[in-house]
Amino acid sequence: MSEWISLLKSDPIDWLLERDNPSVRYFTLTDILDRPADDVDVMQAKADIMEAGMVPEILKMQREPDYPQSFPRFYTNKYDGLVWQLIALAELGATANEQIRAQCEYLLENSQERTDGGFSMNTAVKTGGGRLSEVIPCLTGNMVWALARLGYEKDPRVQRGAGWLAAFMRYNDGEELDPQVEPYNRYEMCWGRHTCHMGVVKALKAFSAIPGELRTPQANDTIARGVEFMLIHHVFRQSHNLKKATKPGWTRFGFPMMYQTDVLEILDILTSLGIKDSRMQQAVDLVVSKQDDTGRWHVGNTYASGKMLIPLEAQGEPSKHITLRALRVLKRYT
Repeated sequence: MSEWISLLKSDPIDWLLERDNPSVRYFTLTDILDRPADDVDVMQAKADIMEAGMVPEILKMQREPDYPQSFPRFYTNKYDGLVWQLIALAELGATANEQIRAQCEYLLENSQERTDGGFSMNTAVKTGGGRLSEVIPCLTGNMVWALARLGYEKDPRVQRGAGWLAAFMRYNDGEELDPQVEPYNRYEMCWGRHTCHMGVVKALKAFSAIPGELRTPQANDTIARGVEFMLIHHVFRQSHNLKKATKPGWTRFGFPMMYQTDVLEILDILTSLGIKDSRMQQAVDLVVSKQDDTGRWHVGNTYASGKMLIPLEAQGEPSKHITLRALRVLKRYT
């Protein structure tokens, strides 16, 4: 631990282990302290996620009589909709109980397009399943990731979603050398001359949740291409002018990210895939520079968290979720 922890101005681990946030406590025990799944503290923290804190609060609000009426707006209702709440529950380490499984099944029935397996912003009225013309990569990546994290990683439907990412993701960098094919060539912003970074990031995030033995050769090829796409951009730079940031907002960290991303989430995904590359160093240095004197990272961008059923951390506050993610990146990278 000493090599990466020497990068910290102070040790925040005791703060992360406080019982007020069972999700952060659980992931700190497992990801930072390497406690095994059968460790008594780990098992208790995992159980506590469903009993205290954000997860039971979200689930309680979803049981209000009017919430099921919002299900058809699962994507467009930002950020109370079902898509966004399942992403949050997966980020928080929820265990899929009967209520969560029913929500997963709803999305698999109404958002997943029935021919190729991508996930769509709306349901097809005539045929059911996701509307073909509104399948997009960032949503598909997020749904494959969230469903896999909630215990569906071996489900054939989730495997089909991963297969869609492997078959249809494109990696154009200013010139459309790798054109998308019909019917997935409608959105210039997703698949045009420059592939949308968010789509690439969420596809990689999806594959990070699929165990290696379940990934196809095509999936592994897609991972390699997606990783290289992010590395030629040095994570957050313009590949053709590395002095300029791709998205300046990516340097202000937030949680949860929803369809957006930032430097810290990208590094978390890359390192979870075992990637260590010198082209990541500037991004890692940026992460180190963002800590305060207590070794904590602050909320730099709330993105959608203030619009969720249960708002998370506020702008400018020290963030346990962001600090945990920063430690995880430093531990894996150094």
